[in-house]
Amino acid sequence: MGRVALSAASGPELMALVAAGEPGAFEMLMRTHNQRLYRTARSILRDEAEAEDVVQEAYLLAYRKAASFRGEASLATWLTRIVVNEASGRLRRRQRREGILHLVPGSEEESMDEVPEAAGGAPEQAALRAEARRLIEARIDALPERLRTVFVLRAVEDMSAVETAAALGIPEATVRSCFFRARAMLRAALARDFDDAAASAFAFDGLRCDRIVAAVLARV
Repeated sequence: MGRVALSAASGPELMALVAAGEPGAFEMLMRTHNQRLYRTARSILRDEAEAEDVVQEAYLLAYRKAASFRGEASLATWLTRIVVNEASGRLRRRQRREGILHLVPGSEEESMDEVPEAAGGAPEQAALRAEARRLIEARIDALPERLRTVFVLRAVEDMSAVETAAALGIPEATVRSCFFRARAMLRAALARDFDDAAASAFAFDGLRCDRIVAAVLARV
């Protein structure tokens, strides 16, 4: 089946093709959902390398479960749930390790509540944009975990409240409340820059996409 036909397949159809070993189907699935899933994992873990690892593990799990996908939820929501579960489990393990490290004399961890201050003006526009994005990502990272993940899914990935609630397994009202609080906190920190710059946070470049696809395909 050609790439055009694959791109037109519905979620259940694409997963059926993945389960059947259709050439290119699994790669199409990954390239379609890579950005959203990476951003989701990154919002929970606040670490780019760990987020990539989680997305790879989530894809492998989805690959193994491809034949059982029935489309009760959209494919994007189903995959996002897997990533949320994988990332949350990894975060819990990391927090347990850090709790042990705190018992060791002399070990220190950087405070999650501290957010870097905006740097001074740079002469080049590219440098200004890079600094603005760094500051936005730092402000988002400083949000409490639930607010942070809801904000990334709603504002950065443009998921609806219904989709976000389904992906995170929380009530829609909670999604709306968390999103309202997250926006208020960010706007207080970023003022007028927020609306223009938020859409560019956590850019997902082609090299990262290729790296994730290649790593997963090598393990299938």
